[in-house]
Amino acid sequence: MAKNLIYNGCDGLAVTCSDPATPVSGDPVRFGEKCGVALDAEQADGKTVVDFTQGHVYDLSVKAIDGVGNSAVAFGDKIYYVDADTPKLSKKNTGRLFGYAWETVTSGGTDTIQVMLA
Repeated sequence: MAKNLIYNGCDGLAVTCSDPATPVSGDPVRFGEKCGVALDAEQADGKTVVDFTQGHVYDLSVKAIDGVGNSAVAFGDKIYYVDADTPKLSKKNTGRLFGYAWETVTSGGTDTIQVMLA
């Protein structure tokens, strides 16, 4: 194994999230261009422990829209994080890549589905 390896997986890094302003446990979050899931609520020092590990799968709220309008989410679709949207996750590729859908959402609908982190 390389002697310069610092982290083996990124499932617990304390960072100051770029969005949302005050993350809570289970929220999708953004740290610069990287996205992950908050493992705890934001701490008094402004840091949040976040899982950035590629391949981890979480149940998250996803809206079935893209940059043009309603668009069904299919298994394997790319899911993006959009700061200004509620929920934060959709197929709008103007956001940052978050992960991949492991379940489906009907066009225009919002549902909690399994999403694999990118």
